[in-house]
Amino acid sequence: MSETHADRPNGKAESGQGLDPSAAPPLNATVRRHLGQTLRGHYADTLSAPVDEHLEALLAKLDKPTG
Repeated sequence: MSETHADRPNGKAESGQGLDPSAAPPLNATVRRHLGQTLRGHYADTLSAPVDEHLEALLAKLDKPTG
């Protein structure tokens, strides 16, 4: 039989709905460093790729003051 969120000890869904992020313990420096290096490795090609013209135009609009 499948477990429902009511069957869990805290009575909350696993998806993170209703959970207080400040209640989670902070990540230590080693874990943060590992995550940073891994993410930079995964996204290195994306970060070095040229920006699409359409996206560049949208970014330019954000830089303009409103009013």
